[in-house]
Amino acid sequence: QVQLQESGGGSVQAGGSLRLSCVISGDSNIGYALGWFRQAPLGEREVVATIKTGGSSTYYADSVKGRFTISQDNAKNTLYLQMNSLKPQDTGLYYCATAYSGGWPPQMVDWSYWGQGTQVTVSS
Repeated sequence: QVQLQESGGGSVQAGGSLRLSCVISGDSNIGYALGWFRQAPLGEREVVATIKTGGSSTYYADSVKGRFTISQDNAKNTLYLQMNSLKPQDTGLYYCATAYSGGWPPQMVDWSYWGQGTQVTVSS
């Protein structure tokens, strides 16, 4: 089965930028879609951005449109999330995941495998 590992989180001031990476390994089949999610303390896990494998389509939560960019490097088996103009509301534990079945965009139940998360903290 596939394994995912996030990195690149940290603490930044509002208005700053971070780039998260998700290395995918263990299976050449990485699913039909990859995604980034976040979870605030005591909050529910929510979708941030998703991308069809190969990069043909992307989906962004309204709260991050125009600020975040999801991308995939097929050769390196790596998923990225470029986060610009960060706001305190972006604070949370960020996860990457892969989906093997479902529609577009995938629903929460479609995401099969998850990383352990990387913390992003944005201070004002």
